[in-house]
Amino acid sequence: MATTIAGIEGAKALAGQDWGTSSWIEVTQEQVNTFADATGDHQWIHVDVEKAKTGPFGGPIAHGFLTLSMIPVLFHDVVHVEGISMAVNYGLNKVRFPAPVLVGSKLRASVKNLTVEDVKGGVQVVNQITIEIEGGTKPVCVAEFISRYFA
Repeated sequence: MATTIAGIEGAKALAGQDWGTSSWIEVTQEQVNTFADATGDHQWIHVDVEKAKTGPFGGPIAHGFLTLSMIPVLFHDVVHVEGISMAVNYGLNKVRFPAPVLVGSKLRASVKNLTVEDVKGGVQVVNQITIEIEGGTKPVCVAEFISRYFA
C-alpha cells in the first residue's frame, strides 16, 4: 500500500519515518540493451548474453546506473504526493552499488525519509532509497534521493 503525502505539511508530518516498500519489478535484457544504446555503454557483461554466461557473474548484469535510474518508478510505487504544484529531482548523495543485478532478477525499493527542510516556496526532501534483489543478501543500490516539492 502506497504512502500518500498530503502537500508540504504532509511531507513535514512524515519526516524521519519509513515511507514504505515497492512491489517487485523484473529487470529484462531488453531494458539493459536499451539502456546500453542510450548511454553508449555496451560492455559485454551487460549486452553479450553468451559471453556473460562464462563471466564473473554467470550471466549478464544490469548497469549500475540502470538500477539507479529505476528509482523513480520504484519510488512512485511507494509514495504518492498530492497537493503540490510541482516536484523536481534535485540530486543524489552517497550512491553505492554493493551487489550486481543479474538480468531476470526482481528488484524492490524501501524508502526511508531522512529529512524534510524548508526551501523557498516548498520543502527539500531527502530519502534513503535501498534497492534490494529478490533472494539477495546485500542491497544492489543505496542512495540518498533529494527531491523538492513546491506549494
